[in-house]
Amino acid sequence: MKKTAILLMLITIVSKIFGFARDITLSYFYGTSNISDAYLISLTIPMVIFSFIGTAITTGYIPLFNELEQKYGEKESNKFTNNLVNLLLILCTIIVILGLIFTEQIVKIFASGFEGETLALAVQFTKISILGIYFTGMLSIFGGFLRIKGNYTIPALVGFPMNFFIILSIFLSSKTNILVLSIGSVIAIASQLILLIPFIYKEGYRYNFVLEVKDDNIKKMLYLVLPVVIGVSANQINTLVDKTIASSVSVGGISALNYSFRLIGFVQGLFVTTISTVMYPMISKMAVEDNIKGLKKTVAESINSISILVIPATIGAMCFAEPVVKLLFGRGAFDAEAISLTSNALFFYSIGMIGFGLREILSRAFYSLQDTKTPMINGTLGVTVNIVLNIILSKFMGIGGLALSTSISAIFCTVLLFISFRKKIGSFGMKNIAISFIKVSCASLVMGVIAKLLYNILIKNIGANLALIAAIIIGALVYFVMIYFMKIDEVDSVIEAMKKKVKKSVENQ
Repeated sequence: MKKTAILLMLITIVSKIFGFARDITLSYFYGTSNISDAYLISLTIPMVIFSFIGTAITTGYIPLFNELEQKYGEKESNKFTNNLVNLLLILCTIIVILGLIFTEQIVKIFASGFEGETLALAVQFTKISILGIYFTGMLSIFGGFLRIKGNYTIPALVGFPMNFFIILSIFLSSKTNILVLSIGSVIAIASQLILLIPFIYKEGYRYNFVLEVKDDNIKKMLYLVLPVVIGVSANQINTLVDKTIASSVSVGGISALNYSFRLIGFVQGLFVTTISTVMYPMISKMAVEDNIKGLKKTVAESINSISILVIPATIGAMCFAEPVVKLLFGRGAFDAEAISLTSNALFFYSIGMIGFGLREILSRAFYSLQDTKTPMINGTLGVTVNIVLNIILSKFMGIGGLALSTSISAIFCTVLLFISFRKKIGSFGMKNIAISFIKVSCASLVMGVIAKLLYNILIKNIGANLALIAAIIIGALVYFVMIYFMKIDEVDSVIEAMKKKVKKSVENQ
């Protein structure tokens, strides 16, 4: 698992750099304007609508495919895949038709503060971007198929063509027609699917027309994922409430939340998504084989790995929220007000970074055990907390209050999931997890203090950007030196593996 996770992290780093180039391009040409708000809402709408289905498919498809292949062989599991593909295409068509008919009403639900030109733009953008649902649906199935077959690399590479086409469309839209923004986003999503097709064929998938609505496996999947859909809907209600309130708080509020959450998403994508993507098929197979001991060990290792990587990133983001935003986005149409709005949101989103990460790992652990009800209840409680806090904190803190509400909600949900998972499977190393968490937190705080002091000294001599880069590098070195001596199992095992690899290389020479 560790080797695969490291490879995926390297791919993700490069992919996320391209992702930042995309965000920087958007911020350069459109800043935090009504155009960027309308464009981002048009992307959010199909994403939110389909995320119910996409998450449900990803969650239910992998364990059911494993079960069918183990019991009945490849022919039956491929038949199940084809049936799911065809049913999904029908469902996507229904969603697209309804979306095109009720576009304005849907936009008003997602951004009640939009009026006049901004509303008209958002409606135009959404009528185009909603077509991307077809490609997103297929990606959720075929990405899962490749991961089941042990191919994690290709699904991780889909961000490259997507980011290329989005960057190109942003540039072309500034020179030609603004609608090129949305056309480009659809082409970008389609390019991801095109990349996967040769590889799913290589892994043995063959398309056949199978359409059995009453298939027992589809029924079982629906039963399994219905709570997931409800749970995801709770998370999407969070997104909806955040952006609806942001559209009323200030012009550019939606863009500020988006840019700041994209920075948080860099850490989540690099560490959390990478680890959970590798972990989920493994623990799903362990659950099918009733290997609960192996499942517990893998989940505990994943939790500790997330803590080691995410906690220092949290402290770093909180210490350097404004310099980071200024370095990445502070040019072109992205003015001082945009920097202030975005860095404020980033600071408060950072508080919940560990909550976002561990919630993902624990939810996947429940899904592997075919328990989707617990995360659903957890998500419903979380959205309730978030909505209440959104209404209260946005009045006093503006955009920052919306970000803080999301963070508090994520931490609250994570604590509840820990308690529920402990009750479900018994002890899974909570003492070691807690000790590791404390060690990592102490090292991260020391790192933060040293990096901040160094930044304040260097900024007077070499400028803000170079001072920031130097402070981050030295802070990271301090952190890794400290955890090296703290006797954390996950750190020790990685170092031991590296020593063996170096020794083997020397011996081979």
